[in-house]
Amino acid sequence: MTYQGKTINAELTKTQVKSNKLVQSMFLPALPSRSIDAHKGNFGNVAIVGGDKGMVGAVLLASRAALFCGSGRVYAVFLADDTPSVDPSHPEIMLHSANIQANLTQLNCAVIGPGLGQSKAAIELLEFYMAQPAALLIDADALNLISQQMHLQEIVKNRQAETIITPHPAEAARLLNTTVADIQQNRIERAQNLTYKFNTVCVLKGASTIITNIDGNCFINTTGNPGLASGGTGDILSGIIGSLIAQGLSGLEAAKLGVYVHGAAADALVAQGIGPVGLTASEIALEARKQINLLNKLAQKEI
Repeated sequence: MTYQGKTINAELTKTQVKSNKLVQSMFLPALPSRSIDAHKGNFGNVAIVGGDKGMVGAVLLASRAALFCGSGRVYAVFLADDTPSVDPSHPEIMLHSANIQANLTQLNCAVIGPGLGQSKAAIELLEFYMAQPAALLIDADALNLISQQMHLQEIVKNRQAETIITPHPAEAARLLNTTVADIQQNRIERAQNLTYKFNTVCVLKGASTIITNIDGNCFINTTGNPGLASGGTGDILSGIIGSLIAQGLSGLEAAKLGVYVHGAAADALVAQGIGPVGLTASEIALEARKQINLLNKLAQKEI
């Protein structure tokens, strides 16, 4: 197998995988400092794509997370016919119907899957974005479509741009044609299996989220708590990672930082007495912004 010009040994055993824990010191600073003459064009363009009828909230959550975490421009692309014209809470986000997605220019990253559904139109939209030269994060329903469609699996494997997949255990089981129990009992190995099968960075979500990439490295998250076990938190994670990629981080580095910050946000909120019971995805997005800025401030103190 080749990946970005490198020959890869896809037969690495579990014992050969190099495991590392994600800790705060890895992320000081979280992002490069912003120059005094910076403008929005310096911080990338990200599209969040999905939102079929009844599921537009997933796109809005991910888009807001991308906005809070620093993207210069955020596009929300909806498959639903009754596409909202504006996000009243955050009108900074540019909302579009999927039938004009070709007009989104100069994308640095697209996130596809939140609320996408399983329709023929969803498959066509996924095919369109997989054919684009931008980095692509694939989540939620897009992963389920790929697990069902062999031609989509081939497209993923052969993409030239960076690809990141973010399955939860059930989605991972479908992608590998195995059981959730098998995924949970062999999390590192199965995450690496997904990386090799699809030629991607893999973020296997759950307690101690696992991140693997094609060179055999594995990263285990140390942040997070059961407050994250609520609807929409996965959409927030996808928006965070997509935002970080748009700002110039590699898929692997964005996945590592995004996963760490996502969990750290939940930990900070619980420490304040907000959760774990009743902790919401929207609260995680706001706190993630604080955590990124906190990491930058801590780095300045160490200089």
